[in-house]
Amino acid sequence: MEQTSRVPRVESTLAKTRTLTKMALCVALLAISAYISFPLPFTPAMVTALTIVVNLTAFILKPHEAFLVLLAWMILGAAGVPVFVGGTAGLGKLVGPTGGFVVSFLVAGWLMSKLRGNTNSFKRFVFLGIVVGMPVIYIGGCISMYLVAHMGVWATLVAAVFPFLLGDVVKVLIAAFLATRINRLVKD
Repeated sequence: MEQTSRVPRVESTLAKTRTLTKMALCVALLAISAYISFPLPFTPAMVTALTIVVNLTAFILKPHEAFLVLLAWMILGAAGVPVFVGGTAGLGKLVGPTGGFVVSFLVAGWLMSKLRGNTNSFKRFVFLGIVVGMPVIYIGGCISMYLVAHMGVWATLVAAVFPFLLGDVVKVLIAAFLATRINRLVKD
């Protein structure tokens, strides 16, 4: 009798451990992917692999998990751990011209995860990444660039959106592909 009461507890513990492991790996991947970046000469924003992992996090984690992962990554960076784009860190990165991108990752990740539901559809992931995630991230980036860098609307779009459109579509495709494979392998 006692043995059967332990089985659900063990299964619950294993599920929690699996979830925490996925979350920790996502934080680590966010930090690593931020180092895969290169500057463009006409904008303070950099091309980075970080957006792949933001999308991937949204596609493989539940909304509250994705939010906590992105928040943990932001707190680490704000506290001085070099996990932001190009290995940078500090609270100044959150209030600088590209800080809106960082903050919007939190909103975009949570929103994409919330809207995906329980699906593991490549097409749905691509749709959410392109129609929900990218616009939220671009809006956040444009707001900070406009306000902090004192750029005009057109100059902000040229610096924060246009150079990244094609690359971000490719990044969403990569994240959607990886997420469908990971979700098949790791079932909660």
